[in-house]
Amino acid sequence: MISLRKKHRPKIVVIGGGTGLPVVLKGLRKKNADITAVVTVADDGGSSGIIRDYINVVPPGDIRNVLAALSDMPKLYKDIFQYRFSSNDQFFSGHAIGNLIIAALTEMDNRGIFEAVQDLSKIMQVDGHVYPASDKPLTLNAAFTDGTVISGEAEISAAGKTIDNVWVTSADGSKPEAKQEVVDAILDADQIVLGPGSLFTSILPNLMIENVGEAVCRSEAEVVYICNIMTQKGETEHFTDADHVRVLNRHLKQNFIDTVLVNTEPVPKNYLDRQKYDEYLYQVKYDFKGLRDQGCRVISDNFLKLRNQGVFHNGDQVVDELMCLAGRPKSWRADESN
Repeated sequence: MISLRKKHRPKIVVIGGGTGLPVVLKGLRKKNADITAVVTVADDGGSSGIIRDYINVVPPGDIRNVLAALSDMPKLYKDIFQYRFSSNDQFFSGHAIGNLIIAALTEMDNRGIFEAVQDLSKIMQVDGHVYPASDKPLTLNAAFTDGTVISGEAEISAAGKTIDNVWVTSADGSKPEAKQEVVDAILDADQIVLGPGSLFTSILPNLMIENVGEAVCRSEAEVVYICNIMTQKGETEHFTDADHVRVLNRHLKQNFIDTVLVNTEPVPKNYLDRQKYDEYLYQVKYDFKGLRDQGCRVISDNFLKLRNQGVFHNGDQVVDELMCLAGRPKSWRADESN
């Protein structure tokens, strides 16, 4: 009976980074999905960036949050893992305990971040798989429409310019590459989910690893993009939902997005705390024709969740749609829309 139950668990690969990824993963856990999270390794801000500067390891912050989201450990243990030291603690200021643990495991026996995360997944009783997109720290590079080029995720976001395209490089000059386990998971998936998350700095850094992007395009799974609710300063200012998809398709040189989840519920005027969430600018505009012209099925609904004067995706609502779609072949692409 158990084997039959597992056999019918949809295999869902979620690719991204940032704060939106754990929200989707937590919801998928409740639905008994077979989850693989492919997590960006190009983050160079905050605690992750500081650790990366001092220790030659992949930045651990996004990986830490994903591990916590999928962990079956008691709440107290997860709270300890996620605990961030106070700014008054000069030596550990701003560091999360989990980041330090991941860095330590990576350094032990020179095993690398991929094996370290697999070991930690067992310790934390992770329900699913957590795969760093690369075993080596990568640098995100951006070319802007004014012809300038900047390297570094934090620097790119702070530049305040219009991004034309992005790519990733490794410090040792080797070709950025994902482990075979990442490629195999993508090719074996029933569904591939992108987002929600920063378009240029959370989603595309994964797809710009050549064998990851190729696997996503080759996979028979439906590719679902969860479009952001708000535009992002320094990245997607004044973007429509169709603009987000257009950028993704242009980077992989084909229309590979099958379905887009779009929020159509208006954000109440003056609700957003502009000081706390200063990277958010305007609500993403809805362009149904632009999406359909790119061969996308559009699922539009109220995916909005308002909390603490912030604007988020309603994880449960998003996951309900993902589970309804899970396992459908690409053959029905663009034949229907909601």
